[in-house]
Amino acid sequence: MTLTAEHTETDTRERILEVAERLFRQIGYQKTTVGDIAKELHMSPANVYRFFESKKAIHEGVARDLMGEVEMAARAIVAKPGPATPRLRELLTTIHRMNSERFVGDSKLHEMVEIAMEECWEVCVAHMQTVVEAIGTVIAQGVASGEFETSDVPSAALCTCQAMIGYFHPQMIAQALNKPKPHAPIEQMVDFLLAGLATRKVE
Repeated sequence: MTLTAEHTETDTRERILEVAERLFRQIGYQKTTVGDIAKELHMSPANVYRFFESKKAIHEGVARDLMGEVEMAARAIVAKPGPATPRLRELLTTIHRMNSERFVGDSKLHEMVEIAMEECWEVCVAHMQTVVEAIGTVIAQGVASGEFETSDVPSAALCTCQAMIGYFHPQMIAQALNKPKPHAPIEQMVDFLLAGLATRKVE
């Protein structure tokens, strides 16, 4: 395959995913068909199937792109200069904000996320692993700078992510909004986690 052909194929795949995401937002994942996507692109369904073997594969691609935007924002925060403590705070609150705004604030996308948990679990697992790695990188930087104290950075990162799951997971964010229960504001949870990681002062 020539470089031009590869570029054209990549562009077509991206166009399919862009149109699919727009239709998922407008009419919902369940109601959107491959035929709808093909019609918007002025191509046949058979041509769409050349690039994606099923609607599920398109769904996985859209989910991966949306989660990739969160991962990109996370990597940008990790790469910032300066103390680790404010960057870890920014990292945790940014993931919460992005998931709240996009997946909870948009009922059609929220439906897509629910289905992704069932159909595209591998994509979700890979995303959470990336998030844990980003958290771990900032914690490691904090240990190196003397801000944080832990002998096991991977475990600290995993525990931090699990403690934040109610603020990261779109379904759990939505449940907290729709069915108010005892739920600490995110600022309090982040304060708690940062205090747990902070270096102990020797008297």
